[in-house]
Amino acid sequence: SEDKRHRKSFSLLFYRAVRDLKPVWMLEDMRTMETFYEDEHARQRIYTPSEALLYAIVHDHQAYAAYLLNRYPDEALAKPGERFCCCPSSAPLTATAVRYDRRSILRLILQQSRGEPSGCLRSEDGRTPLHLACELLRPEAALMLLGSGASPLARDRGGLTPLDVTLEKMREASGRSGGERRRCLDNLLMFTPRLDFQMRAALEQEPQSWSRDLGEETYRYLTGRSPAPLVLITMQTIVRQLSPQRFPDSLHELPIPSSMKPPGL
Repeated sequence: SEDKRHRKSFSLLFYRAVRDLKPVWMLEDMRTMETFYEDEHARQRIYTPSEALLYAIVHDHQAYAAYLLNRYPDEALAKPGERFCCCPSSAPLTATAVRYDRRSILRLILQQSRGEPSGCLRSEDGRTPLHLACELLRPEAALMLLGSGASPLARDRGGLTPLDVTLEKMREASGRSGGERRRCLDNLLMFTPRLDFQMRAALEQEPQSWSRDLGEETYRYLTGRSPAPLVLITMQTIVRQLSPQRFPDSLHELPIPSSMKPPGL
């Protein structure tokens, strides 16, 4: 009982230290302390690298996140213990970075997890981090996930793709300005050479409303009434040549007008 109280007190101190953006060396000294354990468990750490990374994501401690991912690439990307993360997902760290809009840390995570495309990591309901980025209207996160290999055609258990999620958000804001919604849509279409989504029927049933919100050219493309706009075809061709290992740097280095490059990264 006394040991549990000590561990709880220490856990609070560590949490506050990450929250207050204390130096990395101090946080690592705290994390790796081998106190409050019985002799046979003395080598256990208070926190694993993945549990510490979860705190770093929540509090946007970019220096600590970078250290953990560089020093412990495999351990840091492992699933945190249930005492810290009850999220029923195979990608809780990626999902947390998307949820809190930690773009710099998300980029670091994606750079370290190239061997497992983010589109393959799902929550219990089948949603990928890309579904979440579209649901929360995080166009920059969506672009990083797409450029790193996330599939825009992935379906959740309800059969919805990230494009369906984005169109649902646009329908909720019909008639109102929605810059993030439009950017999410544009980013998805840039990485989606083949359209396959559920909401096509809904678009066809309300042509006036959707053509107003999407623009006539995009509306006709999404409903199969005309081919993709030339600019979209051009960008789809270009992004297929980009290396996921160097994204988004490879996107910024393209010798094309800056107006054609997605903003925000």
